[in-house]
Amino acid sequence: MVVMASTATLTAGTLGSASAAPRSTPAASHAITASASRTAPAHVVAVASAAAHTHATATGVGPHDTLKATEALVDPDGKKHVHFVRTHRGLPVLGADLIVHLDAHDKYLGVTRATTRAIDLASTTPKKSAAAARTAAAKAGKGTAGKAKLVVSALAGHAPALAYQVRVTGSSTAEGTGARTVVVDARTGTVLSNTPLSDPFLSPGTLAKLRKRHAGSSVASTAPRREAAAPLPGLAAKAAASGTAATGYSLYDGTVSLTATPYTYQGTQYYILKDPNRGNTEVRDADNQQTENFDDGYLAASTSTAFGNGATSDRNTAAVDAMYGITNTFDFYKSTFGRNGIANDGNGAHGMVHFGNKVGNAFWDPDCDCMLYGDGDGSTFKKPLVVLDVTGHELTHGVVGATANLQPTRVDSQGNQYGEPGALNESLADIFGTGVEFATNNAKNPPNYLMGEKLGLSQGFLRRMDQPSQDRLEGTIDYWSPSVTNTEVHAGSGVSSHAFYLLAEGSGRKTIGGVSYNSPTYDGGSVTGIGRAKALNIFYYALTRYMVSTTSFHGARTATLNAAKDLYGANSTEYRTVDRAWAAVNVTASNG
Repeated sequence: MVVMASTATLTAGTLGSASAAPRSTPAASHAITASASRTAPAHVVAVASAAAHTHATATGVGPHDTLKATEALVDPDGKKHVHFVRTHRGLPVLGADLIVHLDAHDKYLGVTRATTRAIDLASTTPKKSAAAARTAAAKAGKGTAGKAKLVVSALAGHAPALAYQVRVTGSSTAEGTGARTVVVDARTGTVLSNTPLSDPFLSPGTLAKLRKRHAGSSVASTAPRREAAAPLPGLAAKAAASGTAATGYSLYDGTVSLTATPYTYQGTQYYILKDPNRGNTEVRDADNQQTENFDDGYLAASTSTAFGNGATSDRNTAAVDAMYGITNTFDFYKSTFGRNGIANDGNGAHGMVHFGNKVGNAFWDPDCDCMLYGDGDGSTFKKPLVVLDVTGHELTHGVVGATANLQPTRVDSQGNQYGEPGALNESLADIFGTGVEFATNNAKNPPNYLMGEKLGLSQGFLRRMDQPSQDRLEGTIDYWSPSVTNTEVHAGSGVSSHAFYLLAEGSGRKTIGGVSYNSPTYDGGSVTGIGRAKALNIFYYALTRYMVSTTSFHGARTATLNAAKDLYGANSTEYRTVDRAWAAVNVTASNG
C-alpha cells in the first residue's frame, strides 16, 4: 500500500544502515536509471524516522515503536526512500516493514506499508512458556526446535499478536536444509506461520510430479567422492589477497574465464575458486553432506589454474558452473543497477556444490548466505543443478530478501507455498535471472525468456515468460484472478513474469535470439514493448523503492507505475506501457 502526502521539512539526525553506490546524475531529468542512486547522507534516516512518527496516521508508527533502517537510497532528483523494520515495546515486529519517501528538501512525500493494521499491544507478557512454544514449533515443523524468541507478529491472516519465533532444523517436511521458521502465538499456543527458510528452485509439488513420472529410471548422478585435494580452510593455510586468471571447463557453459586465488597449505600451492575482485565470492564442495554451514565446505581446489573437465567425473566441474553463474550475477547487478553484492555491502556471494545425496534441486539459504546446489536425483535431473539461470534466480531471492523481503502468506504441510507476495518473489527471481542470462550472453547457453531450459525436462523448459501457461508441469498461469492467492507461488509467478515480458517485448508472435515467442493478452489488445533494459530498470527500481514484504500483484502494479513515473515521467511512454502491460494480465486499478 502506498500513501502519498506533503508536509514540512524535519530535522536531521544520524544514519542507520544504507546502500547503493554513488553514480553520476544524467543530464536528462527523466532519462535516469535505477543504478543512478546513491547512499543517503547521514541525516536522512533520522529525518525519515521522525517523519514516520509525525505522520503516524498514514504510516501506522506508534509511540511505542522504534524504527531501524535496512536500506536508504537517494535518487538523482534528490528523492529519498528509507526502508524500515520496527520494534514494538522493545520486541521485533514481523510483517510490519515500511518505506518512507522524502523529496529533495527532506519533506515527507508518503509511505509504503506492509500492513495497515494498528499495532498496539497492551502487554508483552506471554501466557505460554518458551518451552511450550518450542514443543509446538517442533511438532509443526517436524524437526528440532531452537531457542524461542519473543516477537510481535503482524503477519497476514491474524491480528497483531505477541508471539514466539522459533527456528526448527532437520525438518522432514521439505528437501534442502530442513530449516524452518515457526511463529507461535504466545497467548494461545496456536501456530501462526510455518515457513521454509531456504528458497527452492522447484516446489515440493513439482518434484513429486516429476519423480512419479520417472519412477524406476534412476541412474547415478553424483560425482565421484571427493579426494583430499585441499584441506578445510580452518586448518593452517595462507590465501593470497589478489586473484589469478583461471580457466574453467563447465557442464553447461563451455570453457569459461574465472578468477581464482592462490592458496598455500603445508608448503604446497593450490588455487581455489575464490574471487577477491568480486567481494571474495567463493564456491566450496559440501562433500555430499546436507550442511548449510559454508565453513564446513571443502575448498574447490586445483594444483593448476585449470578447473573441471566439462563432465561430472571431475567434482570441480560443477564448481566451475556455480562460480561462473555467481560471478556473472554479481557483475549483472553491479553493472546494471550499481548494486554491489547481494546485500549491497560489497560482499560477494557464496555457493556450495554437491549438496546432499541425490538432491534434485537448488536453493538460496539465508542462514548460509549462499547457494546450495544438488547433484540431481538421478532420475528427473541427472546432472547438477548449476545452470546459469538457476543461479541468477536463486541469488535474486537473496536480493529480494535484502530489500522487500517478500513472504508467502501460507505454507502447506508438504512445504508448498502460496500467496501473491511469494509468487511475486518467484517472478522477480525469474525476471532478474533472465536478466543475468542476457547480460552474460554465452554462446553455449544463449539467453532467452525461458527458465530451466537446460535441465532436460520433456516440455523443454521449467517456466517461460511470454505465455506462462505453456508450463504444464507447474500449471503456471498467464493472468490474474482472485484465485491466484490459492495458487502455488511458482505457478502464480506467471502473472508478473508475463507483465514483465509484455513490458519488455510486447505482445504477439516474434523471434528473439532464435526462440519463437507468442504472448497473448487478457483483453485481446496489443502491447508495444519498451525494451528489456528499461523494463529491468523499472522492476528493480520498484523492488528497492516501493515494495515491502506483503506486496501483492496490484501492489506491484502501483510500485512499477511509481518507478516509471520517477524514472521517466508521468506522461512518458514508459509509464503508459507499464499500465498497459499490467492491464494485459488483468491487473488493473478497478479490480484490485
